[in-house]
Amino acid sequence: MTDMSLFLSSPAIDRLIDLALEEDLGAGDVTTQALIPEDLQGEAHIRAKENLVVAGLPLTARVFRKLAPEVACTPQVEDGREVEPGTVLAILTGPVAPILTGERVALNFLQHLSGIATYTKKMVEAVAFLPVALVDTRKTTPGWRSLEKYAVRLGGGRNHRGGLFDGVLIKNNHLKAVGSITEAVRRARKSAPHTLKIEVEVSNLTELEEALNIGADIVMLDNMSEADMAKAADLTLGRALLEASGSMTLERLPLVAATRVNFISMGALTHSAPAVDIHLRLIKTWS
Repeated sequence: MTDMSLFLSSPAIDRLIDLALEEDLGAGDVTTQALIPEDLQGEAHIRAKENLVVAGLPLTARVFRKLAPEVACTPQVEDGREVEPGTVLAILTGPVAPILTGERVALNFLQHLSGIATYTKKMVEAVAFLPVALVDTRKTTPGWRSLEKYAVRLGGGRNHRGGLFDGVLIKNNHLKAVGSITEAVRRARKSAPHTLKIEVEVSNLTELEEALNIGADIVMLDNMSEADMAKAADLTLGRALLEASGSMTLERLPLVAATRVNFISMGALTHSAPAVDIHLRLIKTWS
C-alpha cells in the first residue's frame, strides 16, 4: 500500500475503536457523570511531552466522534511529523464530558502508534547511509496490524506482508512438513498466483544454494552471522533479493546492512517499541 489513507480505511479499525471504548466505558463513566454538567463546554490540548514522530491523530478524532459528534478535534500537525516537547498536536473543543471520557482511549492509540513511528525512525537512521530497507513483520498486536504498519511507514520503515494472503513465505516448519526447499518452491509455483513473490527462509549457505537453484525470488537469511550474510551476498550475485532476519538490535543493524542484503526485517519495530509520553489537558471551560 502506498497511499497512507488506505491503512486507516479498514472497517476493522472502527471495530477496534468500539472495542476499546466498550472496554473502558463499560456501563458509563461514573466519575464524569457525577462531576461534569452536560452543558459544560471547553477546550483541551493534546501535547507532546518528549521528542517523537506523530502517528495516530486521525484515530484521535474518530474516538471523540464516536462519543459525541459535537467534539471538534483540530490537528495542529500532520501524522509523520517529528515534534519537540511542548508541541500541541491537536485542539479539542466542545462538551467537556465526552472529552474527559474519551481521553484515555484516544491517548492509548496516539501514544502507542507514535511510539512505533518514533522507534522506527531511530532504527532507520542507523542504516540510512547504506542501500538497505528496514521492514516490519507480522509480529503485531492482534487487531492492530494495519495501524502498526501505518506507524512503521510514518517512521520511514517499509512493510513486509500484510498477512498470509499477499505473499508466499516458506518458513522452517513448512520445509519440515514438505521435505525440501526444492519441493516447497515447486508446489508454491504450481498453486500460488503468478503475481506473488516466493520467499524462502534458510539458515545456512547450503540451503541458500538450493533456494537459488530452484528460483526463489527472495531468500530470508534467518539468524545468520554477519560473516555468513556477506558470503550469501557473494553467492547470490543478484539472482534473488536477500532479507536478513533474527535478533536485530540498534547496534547490530549497521553491521548487517554492510553485508549487502537488500532488506532487514525487525519484529521489534511493532512488538517492542515503547509508547511515547503525550498528555491531554483541559485549558478552559464555559457554559
